[in-house]
Order: sequence, then C-alpha cells, then structure tokens
Amino acid sequence: MHIIERGHGEPLVIVPGIQGRWEWVGAAVDALAERYRVLTFSLGDEPTARCDMRPGMDGFADQIALALDSRGLRCAAVCGISFGGLVALRFAARAPERVSSLVLISAPGPRWHLRPRHDFFARHPLVFGPLFLVEAALRLQRELSAMPRDTAERGRFLRRYLGAVLSAPGSPVRMAVRARLIGAYDRTADAVAISCPTLVMHGEASLDHVVDVGGTRDYLTAIRGAREATLAATGHLGFATRPREFARQVHDFLSGVAQGSHDSAA
Repeated sequence: MHIIERGHGEPLVIVPGIQGRWEWVGAAVDALAERYRVLTFSLGDEPTARCDMRPGMDGFADQIALALDSRGLRCAAVCGISFGGLVALRFAARAPERVSSLVLISAPGPRWHLRPRHDFFARHPLVFGPLFLVEAALRLQRELSAMPRDTAERGRFLRRYLGAVLSAPGSPVRMAVRARLIGAYDRTADAVAISCPTLVMHGEASLDHVVDVGGTRDYLTAIRGAREATLAATGHLGFATRPREFARQVHDFLSGVAQGSHDSAA
C-alpha cells in the first residue's frame, strides 16, 4: 500500500473522506505534521493506493492496520475525516488495542442515511455524477462565503484544495459505492464499544451542508467519555479552510490525553 508520511513525533494516522484521495486532506496533514508523525493514504479502492483490499468497511479499516504494521507501530492516534471517521470508528471498535486516541471529524452520525435523491444518484453514478458535482460546488460556495474575503488564508485554501480537486479527482462511481456502504454499517454498535479517549469535532451547523452536525454530535452520547470541539466559521471543510486551527484543536486534545495518562501513571 502506498503510504504518505510527514513530520516527526508521536504517530497519528489520518483517514481521508469519501473522495478517497489523501491529497484532498493535504493541508490538514501538513498542519498536523508540525507536531506529529503523520501517516495517511488514499482509500484502498483507489488505483493510486496500490492496495489489494477486501470489499466493505472492514477492507478500509484494514488499511489502518497496514499503515501501522508498515512502520512497526503497535498503536497510534487515529483521525478520520467525514467518511474516514467511520473507517476510523470501525477500526477502533475492531482493534481497540491499536488505537490510543480516536478523532472523528464531521463524521456522518449513527442515524445518517442518504437522502432519497442522493441514493438515486448513487445507484446511477455515471449518469448523475455531473449533477452531484454541481451540488458539491454549490455547497462549497456556501461554506466559502463564511471565510473572510481577500485574506491569505482564503487564497491558500483555494490554491491547495481546488488544486487537489483538479490533480487528484474523485471518482463518482467509487464515491457512490462508499456512500452506500454507510447505510449497511451499524455505527451505533461500534460507537458503544469504543473505550479509548475520543474527540468529536464538527463545524457550525448552519455551514455544514454535507452531514447533519446534530447527527455527528450523537457520538458524544454513544461513545463513553467523548469530548467535543467546534471549528468556528467553518462547515464540513474546516480541516481544509482552517487547517492550523484544526491542527491546534486536535493537538490540544491529544496533549491533554497524554498528560492525563502521565498523571495517572504518576
């Protein structure tokens, strides 16, 4: 499997979202790599992943184990973004001894399901893929409207994110297959099994036009002791629109977990 590694320090695995390409979360990877040894990859059904995976959510979860094994790591913090949050959740429930901390970023909630229109799109991705992309562009525009205009941060986001979209395009067919996996995955059963420290992060409810923030927050009840963080002035793409603030909040959580473990040991 093709693994991207950045930075030094404690290991942190990042699982990308439903687009499947690690390049789409590159800004978050770079921001976190200032403090951590970050491992990431494209989802295994992407040709660039160079991964012979079994089908389904367990196949994607296997990639986390492959990334750890490739570097001789027993365990690490695991951060999943959107659909990647469900992959991280599945791995943490299946292999709790290998996940020191879990971070779920704007993950579809335990009761999330495709809207009827989007389910129809997912059944016919080659026909309706262009329409889905138009909807995605409109959602992006709404979230961009919350960013300050004429700022260096806005310019960096546009160059980096749109550059990834063009250079590493997502496949409507593969995205449709992943989207339809969500409904068959019992997220509640896995959430209640999680025992490691967990952070549930999301943007503002009025700006996330991809998943329901209230649904994401349901993990706070399902996962024992889970903590919450909100990225202000962002929606679903806070990891890309505000990568440094995103990395700061993840670091605050992970450093707090490490300090708590140190105090307990003392």
